[in-house]
Amino acid sequence: MFQNMRLAMAWLHTWFGLVLGFVLIVVFFFGSLSVFDREIDRWAIPASRFEPQPMPSFDRILRPVFEAMQPTPAAIDEMRPRVDGPMPERFDTLVRWGAYTTHRDPVLGVFAGYEVPGAKDPEESIWAYATIDPRDGATLPDDHLKIGSQFFYPLHYSLTLYWNSLGYWIVGFAALMMLVALVSGVIMHRKIFREFFTFRPTKSRQRSTLDLHNMTGVVALPFHFFFAFTGLVIFAGIYFPVTHTQLHALHDHHEEIEAQETGLPHDRSPESATLASVDAMVAEAQRRWAAKDMAGEVGFLAVQHVGAANAYVSLYRAGTDRIALTGEGIHFKAATGEVLREDPPTTAVGSVNEFLTGLHLQHFRHWLLRWLYVLGGLTGCVCIVTGFLFFVEKRKRQHAKQGLQGARVVDALAVTTVTGMIVAACGMLVANRLLPEAMPQGWPGRGDLERYLFWAAWALAMLHAFVRSAPVARGLSNPAWREQCFAIAALAVSAVVLNAVTTGDHLLRTLSRAYWPVAGLDLALLATAALAVFAARRLGRTGDAVDPRAARAEAAHA
Repeated sequence: MFQNMRLAMAWLHTWFGLVLGFVLIVVFFFGSLSVFDREIDRWAIPASRFEPQPMPSFDRILRPVFEAMQPTPAAIDEMRPRVDGPMPERFDTLVRWGAYTTHRDPVLGVFAGYEVPGAKDPEESIWAYATIDPRDGATLPDDHLKIGSQFFYPLHYSLTLYWNSLGYWIVGFAALMMLVALVSGVIMHRKIFREFFTFRPTKSRQRSTLDLHNMTGVVALPFHFFFAFTGLVIFAGIYFPVTHTQLHALHDHHEEIEAQETGLPHDRSPESATLASVDAMVAEAQRRWAAKDMAGEVGFLAVQHVGAANAYVSLYRAGTDRIALTGEGIHFKAATGEVLREDPPTTAVGSVNEFLTGLHLQHFRHWLLRWLYVLGGLTGCVCIVTGFLFFVEKRKRQHAKQGLQGARVVDALAVTTVTGMIVAACGMLVANRLLPEAMPQGWPGRGDLERYLFWAAWALAMLHAFVRSAPVARGLSNPAWREQCFAIAALAVSAVVLNAVTTGDHLLRTLSRAYWPVAGLDLALLATAALAVFAARRLGRTGDAVDPRAARAEAAHA
């Protein structure tokens, strides 16, 4: 089929990269934004614009919040088909309380799980979630969307397609094929180290595009390979769900044995007991961490089998000073505060898993490294974009002569997934500042409307890209690239202006107070606008020009 290995790798690299590149660029772009997801949350929810807080007092603040929580009507309706008999008006048998925070979280997310009488699967629980101000326990409106952590971040790894975990599978397959594309790309380019330093912007568009594709692919090759691989490792339980399918019985038996060995009860006791002071348990855990020269705050707190005689409290240290997310778990008997167990050091395999997971999720306290993550992710976007452009530039004139539409379709899809994606993201931020704090009765929730407007903006960008793609069928450039660049600039500047008008947190104010979560996003939006205008002007100068050398080469070939 192919004359040699390099040609076979070139075919593999081209077509797998093209088809899955439309998924991977979404993963890379929103993964880059997710590096600062908590900061985007603060921009999107002005009520959360205060300094990050440690885990608050359980006895004074968290416990009253937990005791007042109940599942939402939407959660109850979703659970109803999986229950035999009527749903209770109130859920009283608690399974778990939990709270998780990082050094970048001003607000605190809490959750509570409840047993469901008559559930077809007795192990299934119904959950309630809330976001609170950890300073006083006040609950934030539940329809306000945390755009960074609740939308951009899940979009990065699941495409928000949750039916049968479809999005996870698509992203996982794309990541696997990305590893194949990286290896095949290295095999294709024998002079890979020379291409590391080769970029000729004055050459033809096809040549300069290929140079930039090679350079960005090589310079960030370790980054791209590592993150594709660790992403697969993190979601291996979805891709190989052996513990809850083929090995379900063995998995349950292992949990029972583990409970016996650790002293942490697996099943709920029928007897009840009151909960001792969790604040005292926190103080003891911090004393033990300090004795190990690992002083720190609580990152994750959980109460298991709430209200039962065998309930226990688990406290995990926030791992902001290391790669692993949380660790050094200490478990207490909930009724007395007695220490039941201190987690032993992890095994070599467990340490590697924690390192890989923590390095991918980057919850550590290192701002320079965070920006390097952003740079690496955006470099991946540039590599994919230039791959799209090279594919179109190489074929569009040939397709025009043959009357084919392939280059036109690829170019329109490229516009959709490059500039269209950014239009949708900027449009969502504009909508966030325009929508009222409380929606009228009968309207969808504020967060739902923001989601709908994001997808509507993206769909509109796609329609525009296809409508304006007719010149590509004649061997020319698609004007949608330039027009959507101007749209990005307008939306980005509008988001900054609207933030200043609706909240009063203009750049002079946020910069003078060094409040970087808001100032940083405003500056990033202005930089995006400047870059978009530069790109639009550059496209305006070269959009429909035909390179004379390329024309001569085509004439000679004909």
